[in-house]
Amino acid sequence: MPRTAVVRARRLVVKVGSSSLTNPDGGLDVARLVALVNALAVKQADAQVVLVSSGAIAAGMGPLGLARRPRDLATQQAAASVGQGALIAAYQQAFGAHGVTVGQVLLTIDDVTRRTHYLNARRTLDRLLDLGVLPVVNENDTVATHEIRFGDNDRLAALVAHLIQADALVLLSDVDALYDGPPSRPGARRIPIVRGAHDLAGVRISGAGSHVGTGGMATKVDAAAIANSAGIPALLTSADRVAEALQGKDVGTVFMPGPRRPPSRLLWLAHATTPLGRLILDDGAVHAVVTRRKSLLPAGIVAVQGSFIGGDPVDVCDPSGRPVARGLVNYGADELPELLGRSTRDLARELGPEYQREVIHRAARVIL
Repeated sequence: MPRTAVVRARRLVVKVGSSSLTNPDGGLDVARLVALVNALAVKQADAQVVLVSSGAIAAGMGPLGLARRPRDLATQQAAASVGQGALIAAYQQAFGAHGVTVGQVLLTIDDVTRRTHYLNARRTLDRLLDLGVLPVVNENDTVATHEIRFGDNDRLAALVAHLIQADALVLLSDVDALYDGPPSRPGARRIPIVRGAHDLAGVRISGAGSHVGTGGMATKVDAAAIANSAGIPALLTSADRVAEALQGKDVGTVFMPGPRRPPSRLLWLAHATTPLGRLILDDGAVHAVVTRRKSLLPAGIVAVQGSFIGGDPVDVCDPSGRPVARGLVNYGADELPELLGRSTRDLARELGPEYQREVIHRAARVIL
């Protein structure tokens, strides 16, 4: 059964949102946090658990006298600075009652998009797990800017699951499952399992988060898709049903991965990189790259946008500007314009043999 993947998981990532850890006035609800910890501590006895926890900004709202989540970045960072200490202290006390040591890991999107940072983050998490420590991961809201934010911890949790090659991902929210319509609507039905995009056809998925969080159901479905693309099953349910979920009971919605798992590098390229530019292709080049899975050559590129150097990730777009692939480019944005529309053979003859290479090799490209 699909839910046994969570029970059997020897390495598990669990994500909890701000709305599941706070009381109605936005402050940290220690009783709810302790209930979550009690369930995770049981799982920690026979598995390695990573907890991706929101709540730093929410935990800082009360001490700062804020009634709602601040909208400006500076105040968000101030609230995170105040709240992060309170949040990790609460986790240390709650897990300590079970004899479990926790370690705080704060990440920005650079830590999973830049290859050297990515490898260092993986080594750190692996070592903590090997030492029997339960890492508590959060986005580093105190220093992150709008340009280097994950935007929500659902995506962060899916990328962490990919990073540590987890066996399963559990996404906890204030909603107990994915429904075929608004859960408050009479007659709305729980969707127990999703095996592919066809199971979501006609499902209305909200993108709005709570007054203390940034995520919504749409971000959780997207996170499940990221995990599934790495071959990792994902379970979505509410925080108050986490104990049942970890026991394999029929709660929540399970998102099952397909049979094929792409290479880790291509998953990283698709989900953990921020494109630094765009290459606009003609229809023939789109067909060659997307349908025939060929390398991208300069002859099919009609426009270059952005500022990038060789080795940077860029989006490959169709004539309308819609991204169809992403890849690591072999030329900088300043080099490409004079190469557009020309064959590699002509370029090599005129400029030298180094110009016979592809703009993006098919091994360094992923179809979106």
